[in-house]
Amino acid sequence: MADTAATTQFSKANRIQLFSIASPQMRVFHLTWMAFFVCFFAWFACAPLMPVIKGQLGLTLDQIANINIAAVAVTILVRLIVGPLCDRYGPRKTYTGLLLLGAIPVIGVGFSQTYESFLFFRLCIGAVGASFVITQYHTSVMFAPNVVGTANAATAGWGNAGGGVAQGLMPLLLAAALMLGVGDNLGWRVALLVPGLLMLFMAAAYWHFTQDCPQGNFDELRAAGIAVEGGKKGGWESFRAASANYRVWMLFITYGACFGVEIFIHNIAAIYYVDHFGLSLKSAGIAAASFGLLALFARALGGIVSDRMARVGGLNRRALLLFVMMLGEGLGLLWFAHAGNAALAVVAMLCFGLFTHMACGATYALVPFIDRKALGGVAGIIGAGGNVGAVLAGFLMKELGNTQQTLSVLGVLVTISALCAVAVRFSTTDKTGEAVLAAGNITA
Repeated sequence: MADTAATTQFSKANRIQLFSIASPQMRVFHLTWMAFFVCFFAWFACAPLMPVIKGQLGLTLDQIANINIAAVAVTILVRLIVGPLCDRYGPRKTYTGLLLLGAIPVIGVGFSQTYESFLFFRLCIGAVGASFVITQYHTSVMFAPNVVGTANAATAGWGNAGGGVAQGLMPLLLAAALMLGVGDNLGWRVALLVPGLLMLFMAAAYWHFTQDCPQGNFDELRAAGIAVEGGKKGGWESFRAASANYRVWMLFITYGACFGVEIFIHNIAAIYYVDHFGLSLKSAGIAAASFGLLALFARALGGIVSDRMARVGGLNRRALLLFVMMLGEGLGLLWFAHAGNAALAVVAMLCFGLFTHMACGATYALVPFIDRKALGGVAGIIGAGGNVGAVLAGFLMKELGNTQQTLSVLGVLVTISALCAVAVRFSTTDKTGEAVLAAGNITA
């Protein structure tokens, strides 16, 4: 992690001053990961409470599978939309709007009385998962090529930890409500109010303390005739340009295989440890939380290593790193699927989780270099790939009807998909252009 001052206020930062919020770049750095953390906390807040909710609402295993699929399915569409929206309206407006609108179903799910209403709110909550794309977009326009991989991976990783914190904290919030005399049926509903209120707070903070890019906000810059990063017209032009780039679709697949698996594990880990190994809800929540908390450092590590490999070997070294990380993820997932006891399963989960989070970081360390004139489209499409992977994993589990078998098949598929990372290649022109930017022309 770079540790000195950022560059001038109006250019991309070529260093990360971790303990400062003096510059607009560092304010964005910290507020993006905080907003993302809150969104992921809200997104996965229901998952560790599902053993309780299952009993309260009388849910079947098939209905739980549908809920898990719904939780990630709508995110595919919203991620495709918010990338171009960032190009058009700027990440500040887009993030604030997502936080405000997303808080509605997060609070509303606590009022569900039937399977149908719970499924509807869970589907709507999935939209907040698109926060990831805005986070990566915002740091990509704020940081220079020499540290953008680190900035993207660190903000994404620390934000991702919200999912892990939800696994451990939500059962504790439920326990606290029960200690105050609230019954089971009301307790989980009260606990789910917390993430919704946090989202409203973060919306206000994001609006007041961030700006779209180092020079200011997109609408003000465009009004002054100043070009901003992204498609020339923003919006769907960015999406069309990104969709024509084969490297986008290679990373779409790899991100589906790493982040998709991450989401899948978040949704099934707690109930898997309860049903398969007989752990208590509290113990299962702690075990599941350990996977998510790896994001505190592992995803950032993937970005840091990617930046360092690029300095000595160029852009193609970033793709090679991604291949290695995904190979480790696939083999580790197979180990986790066949662990014979809970302790060994936790060890295996932490091992394959390390590779999974690092692969996610290595993927988005590549994103800013695919097509900087269509950054929103690139970030949106690749981000949507993660949710496509999670949805397909959900359907796979529904078809097989067995979590352990599903994990085994996913391990094989992830290992094969690592080949897509090798297919991501950069031309001499790409390498030369990024070398010039890294050398000092960091505002281009």
